[in-house]
Amino acid sequence: MKKTMTALLAVAAVASSIAVTPAHAQRGWGPGVAAGLIGGAIVGGAIASSRPYAYPDPYYYGPPPAYVGGPVPGCYWRQQRFWDGYGWNVRPVQVCN
Repeated sequence: MKKTMTALLAVAAVASSIAVTPAHAQRGWGPGVAAGLIGGAIVGGAIASSRPYAYPDPYYYGPPPAYVGGPVPGCYWRQQRFWDGYGWNVRPVQVCN
């Protein structure tokens, strides 16, 4: 944040010093181009030195299993077909007696 504020103040200082000078046709485009390059370098340097955005983890692992020591007595896993609106899929389902 400190670097960004410094860069903005520097750009404002350069812009105000150019805006105060009287306009003459003899100077051409030179001061405007120089101010644009300097301002772009300052702002670009501030952006490049900032920290990147940390994206969240894209994977969902689901809740941990309810049991710790092994399978629940009297229960077993089997594959179950289901329609998801686009086609048939298979998922594991725990069946308990």
